[in-house]
Amino acid sequence: MIRSHLRISRRRLLKTGAAGAAAVGSFSIVGRAQAAEQLNALVWCDHSDPNLLQPFEQTHGIKVNTKEFAATGEALAILEQSKPGDWDVLVLDTVDITKLAKMGHLAALNKSDYPWDDIFPELTTESLHFLDGKLYGVPEKFGYNTVAYNSQKVDPADMRKAAVLWNEKYKGRIAIYDYYVPLMQMVGIGLGIIPPQLKPEHLPAIKAKLLEMKPLAALIGDVVTVQNALVSGSADIIAGGGEFATAGLHGENPALDWVLPDEGGIRWMQSLAVFEKSKRKEAATKFVQYVMSPQGQARLATSACYWAMPANNKAALTDEQKKILRWDEQPTFLPKSYHYMSPDPEMDKAMLEVWTEFLNA
Repeated sequence: MIRSHLRISRRRLLKTGAAGAAAVGSFSIVGRAQAAEQLNALVWCDHSDPNLLQPFEQTHGIKVNTKEFAATGEALAILEQSKPGDWDVLVLDTVDITKLAKMGHLAALNKSDYPWDDIFPELTTESLHFLDGKLYGVPEKFGYNTVAYNSQKVDPADMRKAAVLWNEKYKGRIAIYDYYVPLMQMVGIGLGIIPPQLKPEHLPAIKAKLLEMKPLAALIGDVVTVQNALVSGSADIIAGGGEFATAGLHGENPALDWVLPDEGGIRWMQSLAVFEKSKRKEAATKFVQYVMSPQGQARLATSACYWAMPANNKAALTDEQKKILRWDEQPTFLPKSYHYMSPDPEMDKAMLEVWTEFLNA
């Protein structure tokens, strides 16, 4: 069941805070050449980057009209206000693929149309992308909710330990990302509870540790707030940060970095899908193929809105871009990272209650 709770995503916040983007809901088609064919895509802000779209438009003569949204529930609301066939391509949280497929919104895809064998194997979990043996989404980009930091202000070796989140050494220097699902999973990992095994009986221990973390925090806030705290120096660590918060700023401040603790971390992932009622499925397939190509993947990974790891291990990134994204450490990071939970309503309510108590402490 799609959560009625609509969170403000890291994509929207980063764009609003760092780039001063246009409001959600506007079409991003300004300045592109007219084309005989058009494609309408519901996307996150990284897909509106002209550096990503223009090569496809110029090669195929297809104009891509993008409309941005922040969470799956918002995309569903847009669909309800649209006519069947208005939309062709969708970017979404990978954990929501099968939910939307069950609702009849997504078209089954031909696996052979995409470079499936070139996608990092940890990203191709069948239960996330397939329903009744049919493929409904292609993983395109991923990253981590983990620890981001200023390497000139902290000991980088400490950042590789999950317990840094409650290390007294950094009292008053930790900014906590205000999103309960990944943060509670991170605390669980630090307590030796791996996310797939997280159950209601584990919540008291997680709550106790969260309440221990609260007095150490400089602030608790959304992505832009914690990112700005790191940039300004009012915090030296972001609990729940990652490459999406620091990689794009590395050129301005090389001291801003991120890492996955040795105990593991939380992995987020986004995927591309084609709408079942699209009247332009052939063009939609071409677009997905382009984004999944080595060149498309490199452009998506380094989008002006936010950087993150490409799903295709043949992405045409430069050595410097790979270094910033810790490409060489992915063989270690991927096996010890866990994708976002999709708690059932009862567990979701219990987790929110714990998080609310933590915020109000």
